Amino acid sequence: MTETTDAPTTGKRRATFNTLEVSELRRLTDDSVEVTFAVPEELADDYDYVPGQYVALRKELDGAEVRRSYSICAVPKRGEIRVAVKKDIGGRFSTWANESLEVGEKIDVMNPQGAFTSRTHVTSLNDAQKVAAEKVAEKKDTHLVAFAAGSGITPIMAIAKAVLAASETSRFDLVYANRSAMDVMFAEEIGDLKDKYPARFTVHHVLSREQRVSPLLSGRIDEDKLTTLLDRVIDVEGTDEWFLCGPFELVQLTRETLAARGVSEDDVRFELFTTGRPENPQGHSGRVVEVDPKGDNVTIEFNLDGLTAKVESPKSAHETVLNAALRVRSDVPFACAGGVCGTCRAKVVDGAYEMDENYALEKDEVEKGYVLTCQTRPTSDSITLDFDA
Repeated sequence: MTETTDAPTTGKRRATFNTLEVSELRRLTDDSVEVTFAVPEELADDYDYVPGQYVALRKELDGAEVRRSYSICAVPKRGEIRVAVKKDIGGRFSTWANESLEVGEKIDVMNPQGAFTSRTHVTSLNDAQKVAAEKVAEKKDTHLVAFAAGSGITPIMAIAKAVLAASETSRFDLVYANRSAMDVMFAEEIGDLKDKYPARFTVHHVLSREQRVSPLLSGRIDEDKLTTLLDRVIDVEGTDEWFLCGPFELVQLTRETLAARGVSEDDVRFELFTTGRPENPQGHSGRVVEVDPKGDNVTIEFNLDGLTAKVESPKSAHETVLNAALRVRSDVPFACAGGVCGTCRAKVVDGAYEMDENYALEKDEVEKGYVLTCQTRPTSDSITLDFDA
């Protein structure tokens, strides 16, 4: 099955699903697995990506559609996409992927999306070789630092490999938090990077449930430990870009600490597992909402793939644009529905609104009127949006 649309000429690529076959499974830890999808030649251009981007997976399990987003864990290689899936307690898809998924299984895979990339990657969205060339031309002694926890290492692996290979003087520091040594994903690959780039790649493993020689690397990363790391281990002033990937608490603590030290928010990229705030969970299809017969409704009009659709939403329901739009267009793009991934991004052309959470859009995008439709609720009688903008 393939859902095809015309890609826009802007820097953002239209989110589309294609059915891909699992070609390889590799166990990373007892509760995580690397999944490789084979990409046929006719779709290869659509699945080029920049290190740090993600794909959304869609699968029907037990009669219900499930969507999950996973970062790509390898440097670009034509004809394949690799993601790592860590089993979460109670996680329907992650448990199935770790316990039941087999080679040959077919899964709907969205083409790569996301902005968890170096600034120089943006202009070369689908050209990995050009990305590397631009990196070298711009600044040969680039120094990047990443803080990751658990499966947050997934996009970091792709970014680190690409940056270190881009020039002979680039440097990469990684602070990687896990419960124990047995929980370290990509342990072998991290070791290979240390062997290949001994003077340019440094990793600091912080284990919360194992005692290490250095107290600094034992226990959870709290405010005191983070302060010490930045004071004694990481060259804050000499760092060009920061990459943070993990749970909300760690990412937010690190962002706030870096901001207090004068690090520009433009130099910090972050990606979350979840917001850690599941007070308003959303389903994977528009929930049933009846239009107010008295006419006290909001008119939501949107453009998607060049076609205009309209839906009425009762003001009393206070529902999101995404939830309403899914009732009339099942192909409205989304993945996490939690304000994290940015797949449901659209531009408000007319009307007033409020956006609850935003962990995916850049500041300049918000200023231009872009919103996450899964977090946006109209506050005017009508609102018009453009998913193609």
